[in-house]
Amino acid sequence: MTSIDLNADLGESFGSLRMRNDAAMLDIVTSANIACGFHAGDSLQMSEVTELALKNNVAIGAHPGFNDRRGFGRRRLDNIPDKQLSADLIYQIGALQAIARAKGGQVSQIKLHGALANMVCEDFQLAQLCVRAIAAIDKSLAILVMPGTQLEKAASLEGCPLIREIYADRAYTEDATLVSRTDTGSMIDNPQLAADRMLDVLESGMITSVSGKRIEVRGDSICVHGDNPHAIEMAQTIRERLEKAGIRVEKFTALTEEVLTPGRQGL
Repeated sequence: MTSIDLNADLGESFGSLRMRNDAAMLDIVTSANIACGFHAGDSLQMSEVTELALKNNVAIGAHPGFNDRRGFGRRRLDNIPDKQLSADLIYQIGALQAIARAKGGQVSQIKLHGALANMVCEDFQLAQLCVRAIAAIDKSLAILVMPGTQLEKAASLEGCPLIREIYADRAYTEDATLVSRTDTGSMIDNPQLAADRMLDVLESGMITSVSGKRIEVRGDSICVHGDNPHAIEMAQTIRERLEKAGIRVEKFTALTEEVLTPGRQGL
């Protein structure tokens, strides 16, 4: 691999609650997934982070999730009517689209947040509902997916552009999904270890699960969570190590057309 996107989930402050330093992250990453006001963020945060992303030539993505500020969108809500969830996704994405257009930019990718993102990896019907809501807005929007999941399958069948994502700061299970945040060892905090893992993935196409099993995992974009206490150092270390290894770090819109081809082989 000669190039890869580096993304972060940002804009997750709201009101007087401040998260990590979004401005510093936007000096490093090439794509930003901006919270859309339901699990975190607000209109001012969305506006400010969008403006900074445009200033830094960073691709703008929407990061919608469950309407659950109290749980930061990380609680599994399985009793939301389909029509409500679809409307919630369209509402959030549409809000960020309006802000981006007002500032001379556009939303180019969608990454589902938290519990919803985990649930669509497992449940094809839920994944299909979310994908169809996104496609109803704009079928050219790229959807970030974990390889080999039900979300990848649903997005591919719908004909949506795909960006396959690997996580620098999260541990993997043997079935190539993420270890629950409630479990010990779910987070990777050491920037050098995270960089080692990502270089290994790009070189071998494999990642080591928490059990020690080597599993196949392919990626077009690396994620560093913006709320990780070591996020800035980790993102900077990963970028420097990748570039030292001769791998270009650039936003996914600059990657080859093959990356965005629906149905491209994942796992």
